[in-house]
Amino acid sequence: MAADLTTRSFSSFSGADIKAVFGAQEIGNLMAVSYAIQREKAPIYVLGEANPRAFSRGKRGIAGSLIFIQFDKHAILETFSRENGLGAFVKKTYEISPEDLISTTDVPTVDSANMGAIAQAFYADQIPAFDITISAANEYGVTAKCVIHGVELMNEGWGMGIEDRQADMQTTYLARAVTRWSAGNPIGTIQRTGGAAVIV
Repeated sequence: MAADLTTRSFSSFSGADIKAVFGAQEIGNLMAVSYAIQREKAPIYVLGEANPRAFSRGKRGIAGSLIFIQFDKHAILETFSRENGLGAFVKKTYEISPEDLISTTDVPTVDSANMGAIAQAFYADQIPAFDITISAANEYGVTAKCVIHGVELMNEGWGMGIEDRQADMQTTYLARAVTRWSAGNPIGTIQRTGGAAVIV
């Protein structure tokens, strides 16, 4: 017997069905994620013809944005910690961090024998590249997944106004590739029993 509309529908997702994982760390304060793919294409013209004869294909760019809810700690840097392996970078010895500006010690000088050391990122753009895995599962057991590869955080912004009831932090990023949304293995099977959809 052919499947009815109940068993073939309900395969969409809302934000409440989606979880994001950065590297191997599940992110709990992410509000929105987006990406866009753009490519340079140019028309080729010849004399005596107003319409293009062909199109040349150039570079492709992948970019997007991430929006985090801001609680009492930095929305991004607290997520990327050295403990989970996401927030470590090589800080040059002569690079001045915010802590250096408020400390009473002298600013470090250049030492060619000791050019840097592993440190915790203090700006979002210092975080090494990572993958974002977006997983979705709705209440009917339908699942799907998308992966954004090689994410490099680029810009970071925050703001607060008198009318705001919550604070959020926005970042933009560049990426190397995107594995498109694809359906996963369903959790259970939807069957039509006695006029109702039953998941077994």
